[in-house]
Amino acid sequence: MQEELSQFEKLGVWKLVDLPEGQRKINTKWVFKCKRDDRGVVVRKKARLVVQGFSQQEGIDFTEVYAPVARLEAIRIFLAFASWKNFKVYQLDVKSAFLYGKVKEEVYVGQPLGFTDPIHKNKVYLLDKALYGLHQAPRAWYDSLSQHLLANQFIRGKVDATLFTKVVDGHLLIVQIYVDDIIFGSTNEKLCKDFEQVMKQKFEMSSMGEMKFFLGLQVEQLPEGIFIHQTKYVHDILEKFGMSSSTPAATPLATNHGIHPDLTGDRADETFYRSMIGSLMYLTASRPDIMYPTCLAARFQSNPRASHMIIVKRILRYLKGTPSLGLWYPRKGDFTLEGYSDSDFGCCKVNAKSTTAGCQFFGPRLVTWQCKKQTSVALSTCEAEYVSASSCCSQILWIQQQMRDYGLQFLNTPLFVDNEAAINITKNPVHHAKTKHIEIRHHFIRDCFEKKLIRIEKIHTDEQKADLHTKAFDKNRFQYLLKLNGMKLLSVSDGIVSVDESTVADEDEKQSAMVCRFFTCFGI
Repeated sequence: MQEELSQFEKLGVWKLVDLPEGQRKINTKWVFKCKRDDRGVVVRKKARLVVQGFSQQEGIDFTEVYAPVARLEAIRIFLAFASWKNFKVYQLDVKSAFLYGKVKEEVYVGQPLGFTDPIHKNKVYLLDKALYGLHQAPRAWYDSLSQHLLANQFIRGKVDATLFTKVVDGHLLIVQIYVDDIIFGSTNEKLCKDFEQVMKQKFEMSSMGEMKFFLGLQVEQLPEGIFIHQTKYVHDILEKFGMSSSTPAATPLATNHGIHPDLTGDRADETFYRSMIGSLMYLTASRPDIMYPTCLAARFQSNPRASHMIIVKRILRYLKGTPSLGLWYPRKGDFTLEGYSDSDFGCCKVNAKSTTAGCQFFGPRLVTWQCKKQTSVALSTCEAEYVSASSCCSQILWIQQQMRDYGLQFLNTPLFVDNEAAINITKNPVHHAKTKHIEIRHHFIRDCFEKKLIRIEKIHTDEQKADLHTKAFDKNRFQYLLKLNGMKLLSVSDGIVSVDESTVADEDEKQSAMVCRFFTCFGI
């Protein structure tokens, strides 16, 4: 606590004054926290003085509060680019970052508990710098940080305002910011060291070395590539929900799950159910394999039943058997942008709406994926596939814009669809009975196709990577889809971290899965 207040004095955060007439003070509170690493070991005990910002009034205590933060999709794109360029990613942490933000409004706060001035007990502090808890604190910190980077010849991203780049002698330095956590990397190691010195000129920083733990993501930077996983988080939620000793399941969702509203079943604890869904949704940051079943179970949060709880526990049982499954970004391989689009026609048991699914790759590296119920009922599989392709196209356009800040230009990006009719509708702008009722916003894919921003290509259903996000599968087909999406298991032996290839389906399993689907089609 004393160290925190000493930091305030060093940075000139506030000054002790009398409270002006007509003004009001905002109280403060001490918050204590133990910071842990990816193994759960306490690495630092910290005390932080925060302002009770909930008592602030808009227009009086603050005006504009928006501050950009990096998307998890942008973090995965950053790591995919680093694996392709074969450079290390490092991490910096700013100590008391918000204290560097300049406050433009007049804000008065009470003296901290336990550190009241014995002579001036009735005085308050006038803030010059932002404190944690203030509504405008994140924006003030971002303004201070961005101005410092721009003054040092960095270029701010045109799409992602948290991405800063700098080119020196043909070498690229990339910096990604998430509030007070900063990750960076360069094709020239010297630029990374220079960047650390630039940051330490103005801010008090702690260098955390190679990026290993960021926003709950565990990152293993191996000679062969980069592996992203959430093993620690999986163990945490299994223990939290009492599933640590459960029997592992081969897949996250049974093929005959039959999930529906179930109005007659026993009620489940709503708070507990929603907590499980929220934990699983955060886990989808590195686990696209549970995206579809989690989204399916999330539709029943308002009135969960015992049958829905069984579905969620099945997902946790699957995680029990595959805690270290994650995304593998190899150093080798090309870096061409590809998109895959698929849908499941009329799968919703409540209103017969279809599911939109899509995923985007840089070569073999999966960076973004989507799974969402469509907003309107589709009258045919063609319409459902067309709407899904339009959604995937919008994501591809965002990635194309994002990569321009990396100095890469992607045009005529292939979008793979397994429905011939949907492809023909995209290429031939003709209105007929199957298309005249489709919402206008979905037709923008035609404009993108004409401008050669994308190209639509046919792919066989067996090779459709987005199929993972549309329905439940048997073990063989599910394992094969994991392989297509670049998901592998992490193996740790004698302290050596490596990627385990043994769990990935081989060609025999692929053939077996195809034979099973063939017989199933004929009811055998």
